[in-house]
Amino acid sequence: MKEIEDIGVADVDRVLLLNNSNARETSFMDVPSMSSLLEHAFYRRGIDSGVSAVLIALDQDAPYDNPNFNWFKKRFGSFVYIDRVIVADTARGQGLARRLYQDLFIKAHAAGHERVVCEINIDPPNPVSDAFHATMGFITVGHALIHNGSKKVRYVERNCMPNTGKKAAGGS
Repeated sequence: MKEIEDIGVADVDRVLLLNNSNARETSFMDVPSMSSLLEHAFYRRGIDSGVSAVLIALDQDAPYDNPNFNWFKKRFGSFVYIDRVIVADTARGQGLARRLYQDLFIKAHAAGHERVVCEINIDPPNPVSDAFHATMGFITVGHALIHNGSKKVRYVERNCMPNTGKKAAGGS
């Protein structure tokens, strides 16, 4: 089984290649913007040094100007925002995204965070992401039109605390 490992700015070329080969789902990035994202990330881990899969997440204190991140920042004092999870075409169906998410939940909980959040495209639709996030226990906490109404997203969260009966509270 391939190990989950830390990635960083030194891995920017590999991560950028994976990201930009999936730019329809993730959005295109250049070296400076990906380097900045990796530098400010709360969680930046991958498989095969970011060749097979990568997950990059930010906490609420990250200097990140993004409409989805800002939606959560206005509603929650503490969160971990999944900015991108990408699995290479050749590595899909192996459970790599699930493993990265589970690892993120552990790291977020250890850092004292209650919730992990992200958005899922509604328009254009992303039924694979919908199904994946549902099986991972995410619930809808809001919707938005972004990029001048050209994209509709659904905001979701998942409690990352152990099963203590405590639920993360949603926003609207």
